[in-house]
Amino acid sequence: MKLLEVLLDLLYPPKCPFCDRLLAQGENGVCALCEQSLPRTKGEAKLVDGCDTCLSPVWYCGGVPNAIHRYKFNGGRTHAQLFGSLMAQCLSNHWHQRIDLVTWVPLAPKRLRERGYDQAELLARVVAKLASLPVAPTLVKVKNTKTQSQLEKTEERAANVLGAYQPLTGLDLAHQRVLLIDDVATTGATLSQCAACLQKAGAQSIIALTFARAR
Repeated sequence: MKLLEVLLDLLYPPKCPFCDRLLAQGENGVCALCEQSLPRTKGEAKLVDGCDTCLSPVWYCGGVPNAIHRYKFNGGRTHAQLFGSLMAQCLSNHWHQRIDLVTWVPLAPKRLRERGYDQAELLARVVAKLASLPVAPTLVKVKNTKTQSQLEKTEERAANVLGAYQPLTGLDLAHQRVLLIDDVATTGATLSQCAACLQKAGAQSIIALTFARAR
């Protein structure tokens, strides 16, 4: 396995997701400069309807938007390990109550086929593994929506995702505390819609965790 990793590093030298520079020897996932300058939230939570809290390790500013763009649209799926580990550490530092299940905000089937992977699912699986928690899909996206980042007004974002998600058929989350994962939280409209679906399936509470959050 290590030989394969060495060969892959030679063919595709690892780059910092935040500044896109080649990583120096000893740098792990992120360059030393970006590691020092990451816009960390320091545990500051966001209020999202339907969720007990919404936590994120970093603010959506500086080099973070470009890093997420590379992750989602430039085939940067390997960044999930770094982003997910930052999320897991944030959760460990700032949430000390029980969690029964990790799940994620799903892509629409068409978008999933185009991209080849669900960025929120990859993050959820990394977080679940590091936190030693079970992970499973719970929701399906039933409506193709515009990209939320293309909409400026809070009302437009809320209307865009209204009715876009449904719980999986037969889903039973009775008495469960669910950790809901996504890549970015802006107005919280998407998380709120998904939380409503999880509550409909019986979830006792929902904790949202995203990689980044708009100020």
